[in-house]
Amino acid sequence: MIKLIGIDQLEPGMYVHDLNCGWLDHDFLRNRFAVKDAATVEKVRATGVRELYIDTARGLDVAAAPTREAARQAVTEELHRIAEAPASPRPASFAEELARARGLHRSAHRIVRRMMHDLRLGRQIEMEKVEPLVDGIVASIFRQPDALLPLARLKRHDDYTYLHSVSVCALMTTFARELKLPRDTIKELALGALLHDVGKVKITETILNKPGKLTEAEFEHMKSHAVQSKLILLDTVGVSGIATEVAAQHHERYDGSGYPNRLAAEAISPAGQMAAIVDVYDAITSNRVYHHAIAPTEALSKLLEWSRFHFKPELVHAFVRAIGIYPSGSLVRLESGRLAVVLEQHADKLLLPSVRVIFHASQGHYLPPEVLDLRHGADRIVGYESFEKWKIDPERWLVP
Repeated sequence: MIKLIGIDQLEPGMYVHDLNCGWLDHDFLRNRFAVKDAATVEKVRATGVRELYIDTARGLDVAAAPTREAARQAVTEELHRIAEAPASPRPASFAEELARARGLHRSAHRIVRRMMHDLRLGRQIEMEKVEPLVDGIVASIFRQPDALLPLARLKRHDDYTYLHSVSVCALMTTFARELKLPRDTIKELALGALLHDVGKVKITETILNKPGKLTEAEFEHMKSHAVQSKLILLDTVGVSGIATEVAAQHHERYDGSGYPNRLAAEAISPAGQMAAIVDVYDAITSNRVYHHAIAPTEALSKLLEWSRFHFKPELVHAFVRAIGIYPSGSLVRLESGRLAVVLEQHADKLLLPSVRVIFHASQGHYLPPEVLDLRHGADRIVGYESFEKWKIDPERWLVP
């Protein structure tokens, strides 16, 4: 039986089934292992993990600990309670914005790739190219975030660093819009999000592109990218303090377990607190050589679970409302047994988005595509699904 325990309950003789944290939050070679001695317990504790899953069939039990299923059910119920609060409206239609979003995403990829190449050569960031791009992303998200966000989810392994930056920028803008922050502040947050990983140009390429788990020394070198990002932005004319905070603090954690400065609670700026949530969400929903993406809805459940320690709960709630319980671009199963791609959120009914039905799960074949507004039909979403599991190419349906 898999159970959820607190870090203070971990002891030798137990078997860790899941460290319950993002892949870059620890340097263990495996996520599952036997806890053989007190030194292993201390090493787990040092990662900042506050709760983790144990396998009671392979190690000691904690009788009163909740099962994995019970813990997940509690989080799902909380997600649905959050969805009852209306989100910010989307003024433009999905169809109107989609063509503009496609062009914007292509430009963003090209500009960020070029920027990172120039930085590796010791050149400055060309703000005259970056600022118009950020303006375009902010404008698109304000018109209709559901058009750009699904495109930002599409990432290839060799382009991950560039496309992660674009995705984090779009997500940060959507998040800030939901919080009803001033437009000028939102632009600075978006700029910081686009530039938050520029420090990776200072990381050794063999480490940055390593197809396996990092060693402890490599892990420490990788973590230095947050400091390097801050230094680059401090040296760039036209980058505000808010934007720099995004880059400098996106790996800090609310309980003080993050890096590089182990800041805690309100010592982390609002920009840094928001950036941490967005960066983790995009990282765990992206496929990497050493990490399989998890479905967006499952990722939101993880963020909500981790918000008891690592993130400010009110901010996680706002982020959930911003992108929806079933984010645009995700694959879901309907009560009818059909699979559908989520197209557009409805601010007043986050559990009932518009979807494009594409596949029949029980019969195992594609269907003629059909757009359904779940607010006005008998069908409903019963869970999330994986594109990979069904061998469905997401790009075929996210860029139709």
